[in-house]
Amino acid sequence: MAVGTIPTVKICGLQSVEVLKSIVHLPIAHIGIVFAPSKRQVTPEKAAELIAYLKTEEANGQIVPRTAGVFVNPTKEQLIEILAVAPLDIVQLHSQETPSFCGWVREHFGVSVFKSISISKAEDRIPSSAEVAAQLDPYIGNVDAILLDTFDPVYGGGSGKTFAWDCIPVYQAWARAAGVQLLVAGGLRHDNVDQLVLAYAPDGVDVSSSVETDGVKDIAKITAFVERVTRK
Repeated sequence: MAVGTIPTVKICGLQSVEVLKSIVHLPIAHIGIVFAPSKRQVTPEKAAELIAYLKTEEANGQIVPRTAGVFVNPTKEQLIEILAVAPLDIVQLHSQETPSFCGWVREHFGVSVFKSISISKAEDRIPSSAEVAAQLDPYIGNVDAILLDTFDPVYGGGSGKTFAWDCIPVYQAWARAAGVQLLVAGGLRHDNVDQLVLAYAPDGVDVSSSVETDGVKDIAKITAFVERVTRK
């Protein structure tokens, strides 16, 4: 991301149309709808309600966020069934999905694909550019963004914990050369996201657990987070 450019904001784990109504006016680029096993998991029918509300608002002239469905190792059949009910804008893949699988999703559904890359919290060294290229080059042309997230042994991501941010530049350099976006997740809060943005200038930031109270999305916390990211 160019210096001085404001990163996009993604609020993940939306479950309620009422919450969505309260935040749709904010400068949020993406909302994440979780289909993977999680306490934030929703049914395709509930996702369809969220999408329908956004389409109605868009038809009324409101700029609305794009919807990103979050999946962990889905089968093609599962995706076909879910997207037939919930027409997502983005499919976000959070596990061992191959480059060819990502490419199939992109081509078959005509959606953008975000591929999550898990970073171990205990990682004690920065990978070399050659290691990152070996890992990610096969995804060129098959994904639209990579999302760096803290590794979670159960769900792959969504741990609410940060990783060592000093590894970001090598992934950012790869992303720029490859022509894809770089998003960062993992333990971001209203009181640390500005440090991330100033130091590493990601293309976007992704938040979920820190904008909740007792497991429910909190409008005040979402607003504070968005304002911290988008203020000039």
